Amino acid sequence: MHTMHLRLITIVCESVLEERLTQTLRRMGASGWTVSDARGDGARGVRMSPTPGENVRIESLMEDRVAEQVLEHLATEYFPHYAMVAWTTDVAVVRGDKYKEGGKR
Repeated sequence: MHTMHLRLITIVCESVLEERLTQTLRRMGASGWTVSDARGDGARGVRMSPTPGENVRIESLMEDRVAEQVLEHLATEYFPHYAMVAWTTDVAVVRGDKYKEGGKR
């Protein structure tokens, strides 16, 4: 089976940032993303609530160049001001062409 090397960007942040971040991902070249509710504990303390949706996990597949730009943007524009963490994972994706910039949806 043929796979393509891509990067998975994972962002866990305050839900109030969801729309702004997904618009940023689109503008920077991501072809799509998945958003789910998140909760947990970390450097800023317990981040959970009985009300779902206070924190979100945003995941997006993209090319290396786009991933680096996204991480740099998050580090300069968001990390100093919001409870947020982001990481990248190298992945091998089946049908990876649809996740490249300008890929078919």
